[in-house]
Amino acid sequence: MSDNIFLKIINKEIPADILYEDKISIAFNDVNPQAPTHILVIPKKEIKKLSTTDLSDQDLLGHLLLVVKKITDKYQIKDYRVVINNGSKAGQTIFHLHLHILAGRSFNWPPG
Repeated sequence: MSDNIFLKIINKEIPADILYEDKISIAFNDVNPQAPTHILVIPKKEIKKLSTTDLSDQDLLGHLLLVVKKITDKYQIKDYRVVINNGSKAGQTIFHLHLHILAGRSFNWPPG
């Protein structure tokens, strides 16, 4: 396993404002929020980025999206954007797959 900040959060080596956790995933508030609500959902399995997944990750990927729904339902977040950055040119800075839940402000299209 590599040594990244998300693995340290998963292993409880550093604190995080954890909003949800199960045996497959963990979700917490981003320490550098880009919107009034900015929650990260990450798998506990180490996956560097979306493009490195394969068919064996199908259930895990679906699970992550259902966790987004659980969190948005629990916190009554009605309008939100879910983002996955894949690679440094796409804005990925931590190479452990993660989904961003962004809410609390208007978003433009196209993004970026």
